[in-house]
Amino acid sequence: MNTNQNTTATEEFIDPLHNYEPRSYHNTLEQALSEEPVAAIQARPYTSISPQATVAEAIKLLATRHVSCALVEEEGKLVGIFTDRDLLNKVALESELLTHPVHEVMTKNPVFVHDTDSSGAALCVMAVVGHRHVPVLDSNQRIVGIVTPQRITSFLLGHADA
Repeated sequence: MNTNQNTTATEEFIDPLHNYEPRSYHNTLEQALSEEPVAAIQARPYTSISPQATVAEAIKLLATRHVSCALVEEEGKLVGIFTDRDLLNKVALESELLTHPVHEVMTKNPVFVHDTDSSGAALCVMAVVGHRHVPVLDSNQRIVGIVTPQRITSFLLGHADA
């Protein structure tokens, strides 16, 4: 005989989710933005550079890879982002900066999303914060990739109702 019973025979279990109704969506795009994780958006390949690389090396990297930003990483961790906007706003009129380390002109502590966040979170960062390039990190804060306008557009088109 078990004497540690917490319920009596007259008590009935009531499921707290008995009246739960799953969320309904207006279309598949709305559902994808809410339920699909950032990992569902193509985030690779991405370009990265060391914070000790020179600005000239960063510019050459952007030009040869035909990209407009490079994630600045140290030991796999995101420490900044160097974009075409950094180049125009901070370097273009200061040619002596070409020999300086990129960490002097990069955007420090960029806004990022985790690969497990909803895909809508990446779109919100782009729309609300105004960043065109959003780094994607895993739960260990390691770089997974980057979401760009082209990649988010492909994702949105892939989930738009026909």
